[in-house]
Amino acid sequence: MTTFSEQLKSLRSAKNISQEVLAQELFISRQAISKWENGEATPDLDNLVKLAEIFQVSLDQLILGKEPEKIIERVIEKDGNRPMNIWEFCDKNRGLVIIICFLIFLSIGALAGALGDR
Repeated sequence: MTTFSEQLKSLRSAKNISQEVLAQELFISRQAISKWENGEATPDLDNLVKLAEIFQVSLDQLILGKEPEKIIERVIEKDGNRPMNIWEFCDKNRGLVIIICFLIFLSIGALAGALGDR
């Protein structure tokens, strides 16, 4: 995992933006950018948000160096498939659904018969 200072330097270099130009966009001094990149200081939250917008990355990616990841992709990676909805379950387990329905109707019939004998 990269540090914020390394990540900032890397993103700035990749966009081919000088410290001076970046400082002008943020309305701060070039020395402040230099301190951030050397790990001597860290930007406030407003500047972090502006940096994320300038470099078109998430705050996680900017601060922690983590690539964006969607939650559903993590779930799919763990078990190899996505969660089923009720209709997919019924379609995949048609025989089981038929047996359960048969048992329910059989139970209802037996209950109705027992109540009718009174």
